[in-house]
Amino acid sequence: MEAPVTVGRYEHGAPDRSESFGEELLGGLLDPAHELPPDRVGPVVADLPARLGCREVRILLQDYGQQKLAPLPGEGPAGGEPLPVDHSEAGRCFLTSRPVETASAEGARVHVPLPAGGDQAGVPAVTLDTVDDDDRRILRRVAGLVADLLRTKNGYTDLFFRTRRGEPMSVAAEIQWSLLPPLAMSIPRVAVAGALEPAYDVAGDSFDHALNGDALHLAMIDATGHGLDAATMATVAIGAYRHARRIGVELYLFMDRAVAEQFAPDHFVTAQMMRLETDTGRLQWVNAGHPAPMPIREHRVVRRPNSPTALPVGFGGDQPQIGEVTLEPGDRVLCFTDGLVEEHEGGREQFGEDRLLDRVHRLDRADRSVRAVARDLSHTLVRARDGATTDDATLVLVEWRG
Repeated sequence: MEAPVTVGRYEHGAPDRSESFGEELLGGLLDPAHELPPDRVGPVVADLPARLGCREVRILLQDYGQQKLAPLPGEGPAGGEPLPVDHSEAGRCFLTSRPVETASAEGARVHVPLPAGGDQAGVPAVTLDTVDDDDRRILRRVAGLVADLLRTKNGYTDLFFRTRRGEPMSVAAEIQWSLLPPLAMSIPRVAVAGALEPAYDVAGDSFDHALNGDALHLAMIDATGHGLDAATMATVAIGAYRHARRIGVELYLFMDRAVAEQFAPDHFVTAQMMRLETDTGRLQWVNAGHPAPMPIREHRVVRRPNSPTALPVGFGGDQPQIGEVTLEPGDRVLCFTDGLVEEHEGGREQFGEDRLLDRVHRLDRADRSVRAVARDLSHTLVRARDGATTDDATLVLVEWRG
């Protein structure tokens, strides 16, 4: 009698549908996921790596200021205290988006990036006696599922918000954070990263980005005023931008009319709207009273584009002129609000564009990711102002990879 023919995992005429160890492990998360209460995410996730022999399982989420990694509650004694993003193994994993392993007498401590659609939510960490490539593969895939689960559950719970909130947050900042897209987005052709200060009291600054086919759309705004008034105006401006983008009408004129109808004549919004063709590197933008973007090539800021500036949104400007430049692979573009370089409180020192340029040159030369550079630029500003900013300061860094 001839032996059955086997092709890969398939025997002639009958595919092998038995559950492997890896499938069983991931199924332990997938099967209950749709009805899993948010406060059970931590215990269920902690149970999965335990089947691999893992212990001291932690899920660490970044705080809104991107200063600490806070443990998700409900994980038992392994929860512990928040860890600093700077000067910790978990933070190194978070900043580099690469696994970090450290050996000790207790075994191997493994930190795995926790991606969330490009906006890295944090870091899972486990300890094993030893670690091999099978462990690494399974942990990486578990981390991907956990990121999707956290993002899904975040829509109907305050648990993750409370975990990430490192200090009291103003009502205006609550509004702005609920309005924002992910702080970071990364695909093979393009990467985006943003930062806002003061993270827990931001009011009038905001930004938005969307990837539609081969086009990356990006907008940055700065609404006049402070507190709830500025947050309300920013909400209208971003909402109008998204609506105009989605229905395919002229962005500037639509936003201008929406803001003017609600807030004119005393209030306005400065704005910058960009469109990057991710297949060609063609970048177009409309500048409405905003600082000009900074192009960065081979680790240096090159000549700023000289493009016409339209009136701020809400002032009834005419059809704007469009600036255009073609990027080269590896080029970056830094967009920022005036609060990053100007100081609006009398007697206090301006941060200034010269200091910004110097910092960009030093950071970018180190070949760090756009997310790490954006974060460090924002924190540099705060340190230069003794830990307090008197105006919203927002930046977005875009990299075209070609």
